[in-house]
Amino acid sequence: MPVFTHPEFDAHEQVCFRFDRASGLKAIIAVHNTRLGKGLGGCRMWPYASDDEALTDVLRLSRGMTYKAALAGLPQGGGKSVIIGDPRHDKTPALIQAMGRFVHSLGGSYVVAEDSGTSVADMRLMAAETPYVGGLADAASIAAGRTGDPSPATALGVFIGIQAAVRAKLGRDDLKGLRVAIQGVGNVGGRLARHLSEAGAKLWVTDLHLPAVERCVRELGAHGVPMDVVQSLDVDVFAPCAMGAVLNDHSIHQLKARIVAGAANNQLARPKHDHALLERGILYAPDYVINAGGIIDIFYEGPNYDEATVNAHLQRIGHTLTQIFEHSAREKRPTGEIADRMAEAIFR
Repeated sequence: MPVFTHPEFDAHEQVCFRFDRASGLKAIIAVHNTRLGKGLGGCRMWPYASDDEALTDVLRLSRGMTYKAALAGLPQGGGKSVIIGDPRHDKTPALIQAMGRFVHSLGGSYVVAEDSGTSVADMRLMAAETPYVGGLADAASIAAGRTGDPSPATALGVFIGIQAAVRAKLGRDDLKGLRVAIQGVGNVGGRLARHLSEAGAKLWVTDLHLPAVERCVRELGAHGVPMDVVQSLDVDVFAPCAMGAVLNDHSIHQLKARIVAGAANNQLARPKHDHALLERGILYAPDYVINAGGIIDIFYEGPNYDEATVNAHLQRIGHTLTQIFEHSAREKRPTGEIADRMAEAIFR
């Protein structure tokens, strides 16, 4: 399993592997760039089909965190970690504690936070092993009803981003009657569905976890659809909110949506797919720009947390996307390429 010659290796500063026999932990931490600050990024637990698939994911995700933090205007770098295993069956307190010790062994170059397959409760277990944990509410915040869960902020940021994309592509300020297909309605996608429903949008939703779909159908009046058809629905917006690499040679030609804007990381299977979307006239909201709400929320977490300040920062997601869309239209270049150029000017 090569690292330095891996196609997703991008001058990462650290790529570390850990196996803990006692707990069964098999994990990878990748720190991409710390020029602006410590490499902050979530810990994802997923039943990867192979070690190489896990390595590919952590390399791509950590790189995206660097770009995300830069365009979100945060003084931090990019990192990410993955645990190989099914969070519904393989997760134990001992495994999570072993992951905390792994994080601690990097000496602070990487700060862990919640991600797919892990929770705030898991972060608290890790915090017993290391101080390098983000997204934990203090006692005062908990008393005020906060948990440290960044999902609500991520979902709100994506909603704000969809509003910006709809203005740019469809020339409208309201979302009433907007047709949106959401792939993945978990912690973030489910909250996004609620924001969109309250704004008057019509929803089609899918998820591998059927109860999540049933909740959206029951509570929001959404239409539940199979996973294998959601990308080809005749809608205005396709919102990927699950795993990455969903925009590929096959799916892009299936898309009928005029906008792709969702919470998932690494939505493009390859950089060339950024160009493919442009050629088809589909407006793509670069994933690491639109889904930055979570790390913005984590940055402000603490005894002086102020919701108004956080919400004002989240609104900047829409402003940044508008800049990217305008540059793309003017230069006839893909939005992802524009976003990369803007981010690199900040952290390189």
